[in-house]
Amino acid sequence: MRQTSSLFAGVAPPSRQPTSHQLFSDLINRAIAHKPVPYGLVWPCEEHALTGPLEAAQKGIIKPVLVGDETSMRAVARKNRMDLSPYQIIPAATPEIAAQKAVDLARTGQVQGLMKGSLHTDALMHAVVSPTNGLCTGRRISHVFLLAVPGYKKLLFVTDAAINIFPDLSTKRDIVQNAIDLHIGLGLGQPKVAILSAVEVVNPKIPSTLDAASLCKMAERGQITGGMLDGPLGMDNAIDPEAARIKNLVSPVAGHAQILVTPDLEAGNMLAKNLIFMAQAESAGIALGAKVPIVLTSRADSVQARLASAAIGALYARHLAQQDAAF
Repeated sequence: MRQTSSLFAGVAPPSRQPTSHQLFSDLINRAIAHKPVPYGLVWPCEEHALTGPLEAAQKGIIKPVLVGDETSMRAVARKNRMDLSPYQIIPAATPEIAAQKAVDLARTGQVQGLMKGSLHTDALMHAVVSPTNGLCTGRRISHVFLLAVPGYKKLLFVTDAAINIFPDLSTKRDIVQNAIDLHIGLGLGQPKVAILSAVEVVNPKIPSTLDAASLCKMAERGQITGGMLDGPLGMDNAIDPEAARIKNLVSPVAGHAQILVTPDLEAGNMLAKNLIFMAQAESAGIALGAKVPIVLTSRADSVQARLASAAIGALYARHLAQQDAAF
């Protein structure tokens, strides 16, 4: 399957809402309560790419297999006084070779997930989506930002903001299903899914409203399962109960969305980064739809975000393994 990849208010009083730290801490603590999950760490050859995952390893969240240039990794470790002796190292001369070796580990079951190091996302995803020796399934691969927004009581999922540039309806179906599966797999229950557009009514001149209506009908007919969908919805009435009331939107989703499905990558990327940099949301990110979850971190991520991303990857990898065992 060919995969396109690219770059990366109804607010209750703060004292009555979990803080961003608490929301992610819950996931981190749940991950720590289980055995660490083996993860392939791809090209961790810079400080930010090595220190975060190793901190997650020290907390017992993941068991990393380091795939990359051994000289560079050991130099970073020495500089930061980190001990690499507990971890398996698989040498690779280039990021592309490292990506393929890590994908091979996942394909053969030696690791249950992959984590991006200091290589470009495209280099990693090129190996993941290889039609001959990649990790594709029948599902389109998509990305989810998990955001803990101050003042919003639950985690917000924003998708797709990093992989699919201009998704068609079939791709959007997979984007929605991937996000729903993640929400359920993390133990967060049945999600309320808002299909976003600029308006709340179907307008043939705005294609995203047509896609939103189609996705909702697909959910009614069992083509999308596990979530409650509504759309098209504007950003305001997706998350703000008062905005939904003013627009006379009677819906279990409007005003209470947990998953925000954006029309395209540009909209999703700008929405996620606005929440991160303007609203001080804590963030984590993961790619879904492959045979294993793929944690995509950024140089700008905080320590909390890196730990949260590792925890999310570990929890979801364990969920997928349990599903496989059930079959």
